[in-house]
Amino acid sequence: MKLIIHGGFFSESGTNQEVKQAKQDALKQIVTQGYQYLKTHTATETVVYTVSLLEDCDLFNAGTGSQIQSDGCIRLSAALMDGKTQKFSGVINVEEVKNPIQVAEKLQSAEDKVLSGKGAQTYARENGFDYYNPETPQRKQEYATKLNNSIRLGTVGCVALDTDGNLAAATSTGGKGFEIPGRVSDSATVAGNYANASAGISCTGVGEDIVSGAVAAKIVTRVSDGMPLAQATDKTLAEMKPYDGFAGVIGITANGEVYHADTHPYMVWALYDEDVKVFD
Repeated sequence: MKLIIHGGFFSESGTNQEVKQAKQDALKQIVTQGYQYLKTHTATETVVYTVSLLEDCDLFNAGTGSQIQSDGCIRLSAALMDGKTQKFSGVINVEEVKNPIQVAEKLQSAEDKVLSGKGAQTYARENGFDYYNPETPQRKQEYATKLNNSIRLGTVGCVALDTDGNLAAATSTGGKGFEIPGRVSDSATVAGNYANASAGISCTGVGEDIVSGAVAAKIVTRVSDGMPLAQATDKTLAEMKPYDGFAGVIGITANGEVYHADTHPYMVWALYDEDVKVFD
């Protein structure tokens, strides 16, 4: 069993050790809770549970505490992929829900598996997801003053390998902040979140760069074709250099390889398995 999570990129982490430490402490607690859950649950159940914990922590840009878009609204995106069934589901720009990853989980059993905007919100309400306002005072202040120098870049994500050898990946984001309404990030696409029987990948960073690089799907495909996870990741990230792509990656393979990498510093992540506990 292995579990790895990320909390996105933190632009202020390099200069504000107190802020960075608070986020690392939160990741340490969440990855520990997630690993305990993994002991008695599937990889898919675990990534949903763990990403829900990340969404509920207002230190991160997903769920509660998400960025506010240019029109004053918060819109959330999330995706789930079950490596065993090869089913991908997600929501794009859904409003007024607490845990978009749980709506994505519900869509695993639906015929239409990726919903956006009002359609996603209607589906959520019809399936028992009540109204919730994810706005926090800090985000409101940031929006009012249009200051970007302390916001978090990226997303939250989780990849799990369960006791049966199955993989799953889940990713959730509140966007980049002040974006044009309707902008689509990578998080609810196979560029930002992908898994199969060979590997699972969750990405963070600038969504447009990650989509341009088809990052998650490309890494998983390369691993499926026999390339080691580290090599597949490094090769894929290197291919983003011509446009100075901004991305971070966490991943696990079916044989237990674990790897994380980023093109720019300060992606915060945490790993937990039976042998190794790493909180960076």
